[in-house]
Amino acid sequence: MKRFLVGVMALCMLVAGAGLASAADVKIGSVDIQKVLVLSDAGKAAKDQLSQRAAKYEDEKNGREEELKKLKNDLEKQSVLLSESKRSEKEQSYQQKLKEYQRFLKDAQDDLQAKNDELTNKIVERIVKDVQDYGKKNGYTFIFVKNDAMVYMNDSADITDAILKLVNAEPKK
Repeated sequence: MKRFLVGVMALCMLVAGAGLASAADVKIGSVDIQKVLVLSDAGKAAKDQLSQRAAKYEDEKNGREEELKKLKNDLEKQSVLLSESKRSEKEQSYQQKLKEYQRFLKDAQDDLQAKNDELTNKIVERIVKDVQDYGKKNGYTFIFVKNDAMVYMNDSADITDAILKLVNAEPKK
């Protein structure tokens, strides 16, 4: 519903803008920001950076899981042989390690999400700036973000490839 309302608002702006200028003066474009994110060099580099970070967390996760399995097996094997206090002590130790493991998983997930958001926001800011510059230089009246709310747009209005070239042409920051 929200997308529909955004589309209606955009259409109203278009009609109002068309009323101010002749239809021949209105130049409209669209850009698929998601496509630019995925295909740009900066997007690919961000994905690689996140994958490397995720791999490190995965290695640590596997090590912690192995340690937990070992502690649980030891506890099960020695359960009959241990005194009540020793068994309780080992169970508490296992429970503490399990809590630490669960906290680690949550922290790792939060860190990966925060890093993804940070990298994505930087790239999107660059894309928006490039779209604005491109629109000004090429005389566009409107450039819309291509999304599901768009019922139809002529392919000739799609400037995604031009924006992708601009983003890739920028020096790495």
